[in-house]
Amino acid sequence: MLRRLVVFLIVANLLFFVWSRGWLEEITGSRVHPEREPERLTRQVNPGLVVILPPGAASATSAAPAPEGSAAATAMPSAAASSVFAAGTCLEAGPFATGAAVSAAAALLALQPPLPAGSWAEGKTERPGSWMVYMGRFPNRDALAKKDEELRRTRVSYESLTAPADLVPGFSFGRYADRASADRALEQLGQRGVRSARVVELTAPASLHMLRAERADAAVAARLTALRSAVLGRGFVPCGS
Repeated sequence: MLRRLVVFLIVANLLFFVWSRGWLEEITGSRVHPEREPERLTRQVNPGLVVILPPGAASATSAAPAPEGSAAATAMPSAAASSVFAAGTCLEAGPFATGAAVSAAAALLALQPPLPAGSWAEGKTERPGSWMVYMGRFPNRDALAKKDEELRRTRVSYESLTAPADLVPGFSFGRYADRASADRALEQLGQRGVRSARVVELTAPASLHMLRAERADAAVAARLTALRSAVLGRGFVPCGS
């Protein structure tokens, strides 16, 4: 019995050895190593594109630096520079009085390297003044109340002022965008018996200057927004801010 078992084990081992070597593939129709590399390569979608590298070649290839002129090496910096500002960004600095505008424009012209020609321009707007037909300033609240009682009898329109501080306490008979209109209103008040009113200037007319880059590209916009100085004040900000 023991002899038969030994013979059986020897025969089984011999059969396994013959089968593991692939010598029985033609007889059994099965493959011992169905996933060998040659068979796997033939099942690739594009087997011609697969290249088997010798040991160490793959790590050397991945460690090699990209060529200096490659798109991968240069795409990131340019993308980062252009992502901050959209094309055609409108920026402006000001408003400046006439003298300050001259200094601000000179500061831009002195930049090195110079800004591109035509990338910015100076604009001017006229700010109208404002005037008030005014009565006051009264020495105390009692004097104000007494004059208020007198004005009620004339049936003219007026209001008590709360600002500006240097005109309080006092009365306003209207605000006007030009001196001529204020003078005419004062004359009409005199015809109605109001004698102690006068015209005061609230704000003087002024010419205001703006430095504006209507359609600044990313490079110009970055340079302009970085400018900060006593001459340029808050510097360049988005138009309308």
